[in-house]
Amino acid sequence: MRAAVFRNGNIVTDSIPDPVPSAGQVLVRTLACGICGSDLHARKHAGHTAKLMKHFPGRKPIDLSRDVVFGHEFCCEVLDYGPGTQKRFKQGTRVCSVPVLLGAGGMQGIGYSNDIAGGYAERMVLSEPLMIEVPNGLAPEYAALTEPLAVGLHAVAKANIRGDEVPLVIGCGPVGLAVIAGLKLRGLHPIVASDYSPARRALAARMGADVVVNPAETQPFTAWAEHAEMTPEQKAARPPFQAFLPPLKPGLIFECVGIPGLLQQLFEGAPRDARIVVVGVCMASDTSEPLLGVLKELSLQYVYAYTPDEFALALRLIAEGKVDVTAMVTATTGLDGVAQAFSDLANPERHTKIIIQPDR
Repeated sequence: MRAAVFRNGNIVTDSIPDPVPSAGQVLVRTLACGICGSDLHARKHAGHTAKLMKHFPGRKPIDLSRDVVFGHEFCCEVLDYGPGTQKRFKQGTRVCSVPVLLGAGGMQGIGYSNDIAGGYAERMVLSEPLMIEVPNGLAPEYAALTEPLAVGLHAVAKANIRGDEVPLVIGCGPVGLAVIAGLKLRGLHPIVASDYSPARRALAARMGADVVVNPAETQPFTAWAEHAEMTPEQKAARPPFQAFLPPLKPGLIFECVGIPGLLQQLFEGAPRDARIVVVGVCMASDTSEPLLGVLKELSLQYVYAYTPDEFALALRLIAEGKVDVTAMVTATTGLDGVAQAFSDLANPERHTKIIIQPDR
């Protein structure tokens, strides 16, 4: 089969062996697969990431001397079943799945493996118990956005929202947009969002942000504070000691960029007692001043991926039209265009999410 292969630091189109489903697995045809920001980062920082995998026993690191087929945001069509399967879905059924393959040796991630082809290929194998049928005739390119939306829903769930916070979303790429959608679903307002890109700010507003900020013109925390003023009743109800602090509602900050130095900026700008949820995946070493976090009594929560239930919820929300992801898809391409798509995604004014359609 044909695939877009990560090889020697480059993305090339080549033929690779067809996958064969093992026990409990299903052979599927890839209909659509999103290019994730993590894939862009992995291309540049794969060596550093592979070194860190030693801290996760049982997780096999990528061997950069061998091929890798990226792709973990996918919608597929059932082709055939391996042994020991229940054959729950008819051939031709469209499905999504948590990007994990179950096997005798445990779980293996799809899309960051030398041995398991991800969605940048014509065909894949999936674990039957993890597959979910795509409902309501949802188009594959939108069903493929189930995975990034699930990331945002999980981040919002892990934030342990009380209901009195004013959220600030830093970075309005696909993950930041998913966080905004998750906050809107929870009814938490006003949602303040910040991004340098005019196109992404427009999308943030469309996804549910109440206030969008250009950090080149307005410091995000300044804009946040303008919308986080306590009511007169809240000010009056504060204990005597807190009366000496700025009269601001609790801060809930979502870091959705993942670049070195940003966490330190948040430590410097965040208000006292703020909660910071780190959603962006920084694949390089970073430094910050812990004393700032100590003196401000900041809470720092890192989040990763999602639960199977959150993944299923994300698909249902898209299919039922409760989260409109259509504007996030800015282009589609075949396998021969993946390398160029990686370059094009560097410009946020041109693209938010490029969907690969391997059969094109």
